Formats: sequence, structure tokens, C-alpha cells
Amino acid sequence: MEWIIPGTVRSIQKSDATHIEEIFQSMFLTGDLALRQVAELTGLEPYAIQNWVKRGFLTPPQKKRYNVNQLCRILNINMLKSVMPLETVCSLLSYINGHLDDTSDDMIRDVDLYFIFVRLVSGVGKVGRPENMDPWLTEALADYREPVPGAKERVKKVLHIMLTAWAAAQLRQYAENMVNELNQ
Repeated sequence: MEWIIPGTVRSIQKSDATHIEEIFQSMFLTGDLALRQVAELTGLEPYAIQNWVKRGFLTPPQKKRYNVNQLCRILNINMLKSVMPLETVCSLLSYINGHLDDTSDDMIRDVDLYFIFVRLVSGVGKVGRPENMDPWLTEALADYREPVPGAKERVKKVLHIMLTAWAAAQLRQYAENMVNELNQ
């Protein structure tokens, strides 16, 4: 089954989502990505990405190139902005990663947060209702090592919110498709 990688416009087989790290590694084989490549992958306009850098939502690119961690921050913001105001998305990410334009205070790297999220959403049908996610999230974070006490619980809360927001976006899209079918 074809599946859009969250935060991107790229589709893969849903069964391949468990190998998201390898998929992303192949994108970075020749080095970090140029703004044009990030824009093509995300469907965002280049000026939007540059604006996010200017507003401090992510660290500035080095030599006009974006590394995998920066890309994953962009993807996290991109997938959540359809259901939450941008300031709320950034507040959510700041809850676990402090100042968004400084990675030294991060509780979890954006790349790790994103890969855990993708693996979780690829199996979202197994969980069902949002209130049943706790054991699933605990299992997903089993290998996570806290840089500070309480970090795991904070990351777990953020992932729960991200999963709920993603599910809401999926339902919204489904409803819009149904309305479009009525109008044809």
C-alpha cells in the first residue's frame, strides 16, 4: 500500500516505514541537502523554510546545506502545522528541545524523534484510540536514554500529541475527500 512519508510529498510502501532510517540515509549519501532539495521533498516553498530559520525554529544551514537533523525538524513542523498554529508546534517542540535554534539543550535529536514517530504512525491501526497509546509509546521509547531525569516522560507526551495531531490530520483529509466525492 502506497503511503506518504509524514511531512513530505514522497510516497513509499507502508511496509517500508520500518526502514525509514535507511531511506533517509540514501538521501544523504552525497552529503547534506540544498534548500531546493528540501523544498522538493517537503512541498514547502523555499522562502517558508528560510523564514523558519530566520524565526529560530531550527538551526541555520551550514554552507547553505541542511543536515538530516535539520530536515527532520522541518518535517516535524511541516506535518503538524496543518492541525496546529505554527507557534503551538514550536512550543510543543520546545517542551522537549528548549531553544529550537540551539541543539545543545535537546532532550532528543529531531532525527530520532521523527524516526520513532514514523515507525509509530506506520502501525497506528494497531493502537486504536488515543487513550490506548501509553503502552505503545513506552515500548517505542524502550531504548531511549534520558539526558536529564524526566526527559523520557516529556518525549512520550510530545509523541502522544504528535500522534493525535497526525491522526486528526488524516481524518480531516479523509472527510475532505468524502466531500469532494459528493461534489463530483
